[in-house]
Amino acid sequence: MVTRLLNDEQTSDVALLERIAEGDQSALSALYDKHATVLYSIIVRILKEQAEAEDVLQEVFIKIWEHAEMYDHQLGTVGAWLTRIARNRAVDRLRSKNYLASRIESDIEGYHEYFAVDTSHNPEHRAILSSQQEEILIALTSLSKEQKELIEYAYFRGFTQSKLAEHFHLPLGTVKARMRTAMSILRQKLRHHLA
Repeated sequence: MVTRLLNDEQTSDVALLERIAEGDQSALSALYDKHATVLYSIIVRILKEQAEAEDVLQEVFIKIWEHAEMYDHQLGTVGAWLTRIARNRAVDRLRSKNYLASRIESDIEGYHEYFAVDTSHNPEHRAILSSQQEEILIALTSLSKEQKELIEYAYFRGFTQSKLAEHFHLPLGTVKARMRTAMSILRQKLRHHLA
């Protein structure tokens, strides 16, 4: 009975893909309704960001719409094929320059908030802010000299990664790798303060 249910479900998915290949939008909607939740959870686990995961999920279903005829039942179930597409798209996004740049920019904005000049006259607020700034300065001491210089020039002097590479006479890839590592260390050290 269970095998028959699985076979019926697989047959149903294959039929949906066949209809999608013929341009049936309602079949795409049905496939989306059936698999989107599982695919989204896989993508968000890889990317760790809901907005990015939603974008990638949309890309997955666009790819399915454009290439439904590429499914080969001999290579596995429709669910496995969809999972493979979702995982590959998420990993591609994770590796993409734009995604990494946006993550670094987001981190920069968070750190700038902690170092912004406080014009508040509220002593309690100033004390909290001062404590946070102190924690960030302590966390910066855990970086290597090279990482610390890159972070300071990028976030406090406004250097781009290209400008950092030029200034320090380093390959751009080295700058990016050191920045990623440094940001990862800072995130670990400051996790409880930035939450």
